[in-house]
Amino acid sequence: MNEEKLTAYLDSLIEKGIPSVDCIVYKDHKQIYRHMNGTVDKEKTVKVKPDQRYLMFSMTKVQTMTAMMQLVEQGKLSLEDEVGKYLPAYKVLTVNDEEGLRELKTPMKIWHLASMQSGLDYELGRPGIVRVLKEKGQNATTGELVDSFVESPLEFVPGTHFHYSLSHDVIAAVIEVISGMSFSEYLDKNIWKPLKMSDTFFAKPQNDGLERLAQQYIANEKGIVPMEQSCNYQLSERYESGGAGLVSCTEDYAKLADTLACGGESAEGVRILKAETVETIKKNLLCDAGLEEIAANMGRKGYGYGCGMQVLMHPEKIGSTSAAGIFGWDGAAGSCIQMDTASRTSIVYTQHVRNCGMAYDTIHPTLRDMVFG
Repeated sequence: MNEEKLTAYLDSLIEKGIPSVDCIVYKDHKQIYRHMNGTVDKEKTVKVKPDQRYLMFSMTKVQTMTAMMQLVEQGKLSLEDEVGKYLPAYKVLTVNDEEGLRELKTPMKIWHLASMQSGLDYELGRPGIVRVLKEKGQNATTGELVDSFVESPLEFVPGTHFHYSLSHDVIAAVIEVISGMSFSEYLDKNIWKPLKMSDTFFAKPQNDGLERLAQQYIANEKGIVPMEQSCNYQLSERYESGGAGLVSCTEDYAKLADTLACGGESAEGVRILKAETVETIKKNLLCDAGLEEIAANMGRKGYGYGCGMQVLMHPEKIGSTSAAGIFGWDGAAGSCIQMDTASRTSIVYTQHVRNCGMAYDTIHPTLRDMVFG
């Protein structure tokens, strides 16, 4: 890794209009790089700080999958379990695909949710959600809203396609049922406290006034402009989205990344997953159609998708200098987490710009090859 080139690249993003960037690289439990630049307020006068908070959006999925695999390790959950075993609303499902509307004959399983092959979508205005919010308002719980997802038919038979969706929100509800805790309580007991992630928690639908939260921006026809401090995936004040709900900071996420890159054991010797379980997370679960769909619809050529994280399978197909096996995910505001168990190296990059296509098409692959190449 050439630190000077990496720093120059990160600084060039500020020149291209990204308001702030922060990047941490760990190798074998040691922080070997940290660079931040830019500002985090509308007036662009407040410099980004080490403990800056961000809406993490889909980087939440990395924690949800870690929590899920803890329960798998303990024998409390199997990837082959039917979802209806834990959520009765999912026992009888309908599907509406090219063969028409009908009752689903095969069950939805946990691995279908983990790999985004469940048949669900990411429609936040679906009739069930609208109904529950009308009835319960901001008191609507995770379980109540997740149960409502299947009031609409699935888009396809589970396991036959890849479609990015609310699947990991459903897994959060499953974890609540198994553990007897709220999802946040489970994460706090089993991930946040063990890894000393003291600045990670669930967002609210609106987060104005939250201390140390970087100004959120959106890229549109006017450029990169400030937007409200909202997390639209947090469907109510009581909802805890397993797919996109967390607030955190680069330092906290770097602890998680380092732990997973080092086979599930933290720098302090705390084990949150077995090494073989981390390897299971990295195994591609997509069918052939799914591999084509993640490449075509999400630009992830050369990648497979395991338990909620992309896995670099064919670097040679995309001209990458990185080795196969790098895994992780990203978020709607352009942040990413990437890890490699072979070299015990990890990178966490944060920014706070919604709708920033450059993050996924250019920034994340560039950082990957600069660090792992």
